[in-house]
Amino acid sequence: MIKTIIRIFFKTLRLVLMPVMLLWAKWATPKGITRPTDVQQQIDQECEQLALYYFKTCPFCIKVRHEMARLSLTIALRDAQHDPEHRAGLLNGGGKIQAPCLQITDEQGNVQWMYESGHVIKYLQQRFS
Repeated sequence: MIKTIIRIFFKTLRLVLMPVMLLWAKWATPKGITRPTDVQQQIDQECEQLALYYFKTCPFCIKVRHEMARLSLTIALRDAQHDPEHRAGLLNGGGKIQAPCLQITDEQGNVQWMYESGHVIKYLQQRFS
């Protein structure tokens, strides 16, 4: 009985907070930095080796997406919450369903899975700032 009440409470809380999180994600998105065209093209090419697995209303995922927008990065977004194919890809590749997760593929085709928003943001800042 108590478990059911707790589940209902958190489900209701998520339903109430979801629109707020989506509005925050949209309104608080920073303006991207402007780079010379050739530099931006090089960065766009480097971003083709990256993919971000995310949950739409996760505050940590929103934080990473905001940093991507601030750095003007065109990283592929993969919704691991609602897309079963991306969810399976995250589980099979990274080993767990946790977002955000940055998939990094190097020139040799080796794949690294980076979890935790702080680590992802730090990596993006060091590589693209």
